[in-house]
Amino acid sequence: MKVVLFCGGAGMRLRGYAEDVPKPMVTVGSRPVLWHVMKYYAHFGHKDFILCLGYKANVIKNYFLGYEESVSNDFVFSQGGRKLEFMQRDIDDWTITFVDTGLRSTIGDRLRLVEPHLNGEDVFLANYSDGLTDFHLPDLTEAFARSDSYASFLSVQPKSSSLDTVELADDGKVSAIRCMKQSGIWVNGGYFVLRRDVFRYIRPGEELVYEPFSRLIEEGKLRSRRYGGFWQCMDTFKDKQILDEMDAGGSAPWCIWKKNHQAAQVVA
Repeated sequence: MKVVLFCGGAGMRLRGYAEDVPKPMVTVGSRPVLWHVMKYYAHFGHKDFILCLGYKANVIKNYFLGYEESVSNDFVFSQGGRKLEFMQRDIDDWTITFVDTGLRSTIGDRLRLVEPHLNGEDVFLANYSDGLTDFHLPDLTEAFARSDSYASFLSVQPKSSSLDTVELADDGKVSAIRCMKQSGIWVNGGYFVLRRDVFRYIRPGEELVYEPFSRLIEEGKLRSRRYGGFWQCMDTFKDKQILDEMDAGGSAPWCIWKKNHQAAQVVA
């Protein structure tokens, strides 16, 4: 299946770090978070990508045009550097389509603009390109294939203690404040499976998960899969630090493509 990746965001909450790069190009370790997302999909055999570009699109284009395999792969250096023999390769079998979808386009509009590149695809995948997980993707795609839904997504529980839910009365008195991790709240994790039928529900200027998904809900054509295992977004500088520390410590759960890696199977 083709994978549509939304790469047009500016990363406003990462200001001070990401002012010169689009949000998906903020690094985790030595590679951009976008690369980590693409490696995840490639691990499950989905290697045909469509990048919906926007803010600083040239940064993403130039990254892949000048892609350096030695950053993340072992290799043998000989003949004074005239010969490099790589132990493995990252992107040799990837196909990447770069599409300019505008600076301020909604997610719905970005998706509509790449529809011509999905010809022949009855079902395709999509992702916000800023969240990492170790979820076993076939569990989502296979359940979707057995359903009559037009869209499905992964529901996750945020682990950040900086996000709190507040319970208060009409007079403004607060009755409780709870960490989202403890409150049982599920949120959209940004991992989508979509049928082409979904384009009939998207109108110009709409965000994908609001108006179009509301129409799908009315017709019973939207589903979701809960996952209580690892998921972490890259929304703030604190989120970046969390992911960097995991990567540096050799405990990056999302790196399921690495040898001997075993992903957790935690479904609520």
